[in-house]
Amino acid sequence: MQHRIVVLGAGYTGAVVAGRLAKRLHRDDVALTLVNAEPDFVERVRLHELAVGRRLTPRPLGEMFTGTGVECRIGRVTAIDADRRAVAVTDADGRVEELAYDTLVYALGSGWDDRGVPGAAEYAHELASRPGALRLRERLADLGAGQPVVVVGGGLTGLEAATEIAEARPDLSVALATRGRLGGWLSDKGRGHVGRVFGRLGITVHEDAPVTRVEADRVTTADGRIVPAAVTVWTAGFAVHPVAAATTLEVDDRGRIVVDDTLRSVSHPDVYAVGDAALAAGPGGQPLRMSCASGTPAAWKAADAIAARLTGGKLPTTHIRYFNQCVSLGRGDGLIQYVTADDRSVDAALTGRLAALYKELVCKGAAWGVAHPTLGLPARRRRVTRGTTRTDPAATTARTTA
Repeated sequence: MQHRIVVLGAGYTGAVVAGRLAKRLHRDDVALTLVNAEPDFVERVRLHELAVGRRLTPRPLGEMFTGTGVECRIGRVTAIDADRRAVAVTDADGRVEELAYDTLVYALGSGWDDRGVPGAAEYAHELASRPGALRLRERLADLGAGQPVVVVGGGLTGLEAATEIAEARPDLSVALATRGRLGGWLSDKGRGHVGRVFGRLGITVHEDAPVTRVEADRVTTADGRIVPAAVTVWTAGFAVHPVAAATTLEVDDRGRIVVDDTLRSVSHPDVYAVGDAALAAGPGGQPLRMSCASGTPAAWKAADAIAARLTGGKLPTTHIRYFNQCVSLGRGDGLIQYVTADDRSVDAALTGRLAALYKELVCKGAAWGVAHPTLGLPARRRRVTRGTTRTDPAATTARTTA
């Protein structure tokens, strides 16, 4: 009987886990299923490029995993029964299929978080998904010269979105509203460079201006400022997929699955969580940041831990740490802010064209790593040890309902 591994989500983390497990484990011993809502792998770190009309390279999951033994299922995860070890998946026609598992990898990631701000859900555009980026692209294309665009949120996504839009559409009036100072977490060098780029691109910055209301043609800040906005782009944080919070899995107050050092659920040992959906401790005991920089090494570690437990191997002991934060500031400029292991900025930073090239290599490397998740792994797959294959074949059965 094969050990059934189901991976939910084919973003950076889920796709890496699936591919790495396929390389680690013998095909006769495991059945690997990768579930994703879209048929393509989406380069989320490039969605601000998509929003201004640039074309992204198509990456169909079926092609990426051809010959690996990974079965790709296209559908939305609508429910998880962690006690019965079953997942409900709804396809595009509304049919619900229940997938049974012996090991589950939860990598459903995150979406945008409107933070309960009145009008945000109705009027703001989000950049956390491909459909959202495409809707924003259509809206920006409809804008005439001089129309105001406001980006809400001064984090990495906000900086990238504001500069990308301003560079691609210099005829628009672009502004950014941030809760604190522009680039307040960066080093003096990094913050100064961001300020100069914003000035060169003509981006107006509203500092210490958390947005409290969004309307069709404006946003309002906490201090009463009215900022005109024909288009509002919301980048003020992420919210995890809500499915886990509706299960018996132990989650935090944001719905992230609480995991141990091997990314294994502390309440259900047959469940692993990686990426934005996991509450995992990083350097200094602080939660890992929601980012590709955290998710990819976490995916490697989770896959290696699963393989080790199934084959009687040694559990991974590497610790996830940070090295830098990479920010594109349009197509020809960027910032590489070097950080401590626990993600605090240091004085060193790379700026300008060289930083843009560095960021481009990082993006290409991340996509390459998804398609080639076995770097450094031995060519020989290991056999699953007795007692770790399916333990109760009658516990659940896969079924399809109309």
